[in-house]
Amino acid sequence: MRFLHIFLENWRNFRTVDVALRRRVFLAGPNASGKSNLLDAFRFLRDVAHPEGTFQRAVSVRGGLSAIRCLHARQPSDVCIRVAIEFAETDQWTYELRFSQDNNEIPVVKQERVWHGDELIDSRPDAQDAGDPKRLTETHLESTSANVRFRAVAEALASIRYLHLVPHLIREPERVRRVEQDPFGADFLEQLAHMKARDPRRLEQRLARIGEALRVAVPQFASLSVDRDVAGRPHLRARYEHWRPGAGWQSEDQFSDGTLRLIGLLWALSDGSGPLLLEEPELSLHPAVVRLLPAMFWRLTRKRGRQVIVSTHSPDLLVDEGIAPEEVLLLSPTDNGTDVAVSADDKEIAALIAGGASLAEAVVPATAPRRLEQLSLFSDAPDDGD
Repeated sequence: MRFLHIFLENWRNFRTVDVALRRRVFLAGPNASGKSNLLDAFRFLRDVAHPEGTFQRAVSVRGGLSAIRCLHARQPSDVCIRVAIEFAETDQWTYELRFSQDNNEIPVVKQERVWHGDELIDSRPDAQDAGDPKRLTETHLESTSANVRFRAVAEALASIRYLHLVPHLIREPERVRRVEQDPFGADFLEQLAHMKARDPRRLEQRLARIGEALRVAVPQFASLSVDRDVAGRPHLRARYEHWRPGAGWQSEDQFSDGTLRLIGLLWALSDGSGPLLLEEPELSLHPAVVRLLPAMFWRLTRKRGRQVIVSTHSPDLLVDEGIAPEEVLLLSPTDNGTDVAVSADDKEIAALIAGGASLAEAVVPATAPRRLEQLSLFSDAPDDGD
């Protein structure tokens, strides 16, 4: 399954987004341009479709409709997400959700539609909604009794995986309230420990594959294991080659940020089959490792058909000559919200590439904030009144 297209209206930074998506997508743009918020549109659908999710909860955890709706929205100010999904070349679906809030500031469905190819499968509001308006506080997507005819779409959206692993949450998970499948890593070690208890052979095989990659990137690394201490807390342990037997073991609290991020990234690439959303995977990694990531993503999409959507600031991530301009979405903030365009459609970028520039050389300068040189004028000298 993969997303073919996404349309957004009044979502976060964006008044309108209307772009095609490849099986591998790179989101490039300056800070605060909306890369995370674009990824969050997919996460929102996942939160609604997940067996433990609801439309109301998905809106609430994002701070309510006022936090979701674009500040540049005009009337009508409904928020809309529409995605085209492909399961096979001849099996394509479209799901659309348009929502707002009622007079009591409760999120309500304004329109929900599903197409299978050109055939309209479901359309709301319907006659039952007219007889009971409270039904519009729920989507058909989240209801197993209502999504029977498009259950495959609900299951596909629920399979979306997002990762932005925060190393200190792995080292100190008690800092935050634990949630299942936490995208920031607070329950990452518990996930490993649960797999060991449920399917130890599968965990051993997956850690062995991750270990093979780590031996290339991490000096003296030998192997990984997962164990619980006497208090029942899970730990990830790594063995490093050392001249003294038994002296080369370290646990996660001794790992570098880069090692933890790389382990989390390798785990995510091997976990699941739905679209994978990655936020700035280059963080804490050596540039030489970062330059290899696009090839890893490409092999994943080729071998397993899995879509990977990545946000990045890194020229090292975009330097791979195998990345096509059609795979890069360029986010450009304006006074009327952020514009999103396929970099292949940008005339200036196309001219630079035609002139011999690499994709990174053409795209990354276009994502730099305006008047960036003024940042160098900042001084730490105290004000006159200090």
